[in-house]
Amino acid sequence: MRTVRITSLVLASVLSLPFVLAACSSGDDGDDDAEAFDTLQDCFDEHHNVEALTVPHAITTCCLDHPIAGVHPSCGTTVDDCETHVEANLDVSAATSDDISAACTDYINQM
Repeated sequence: MRTVRITSLVLASVLSLPFVLAACSSGDDGDDDAEAFDTLQDCFDEHHNVEALTVPHAITTCCLDHPIAGVHPSCGTTVDDCETHVEANLDVSAATSDDISAACTDYINQM
């Protein structure tokens, strides 16, 4: 009788595992819950000024992890696209060209 009870528990556990995993997983890379921002500058300000990420890390994070004006990933498909986008959408004093280049290279490598 005890063997039947243990076998039943094991069988129930094995059969319920896929349902538990499905409930706990979003099925993708987890970006469903990423905060959306209206502008790259808003995202950058949040990550650099509030969370104290470095300038390149804040840019990369915004480009990769957050929808910006409904676009995700938001900084294009090449380093040049990214640099052009970031330069046009961040305040001039927010980042140096070296910061932007490093961020965009990192963005493309992680994409």
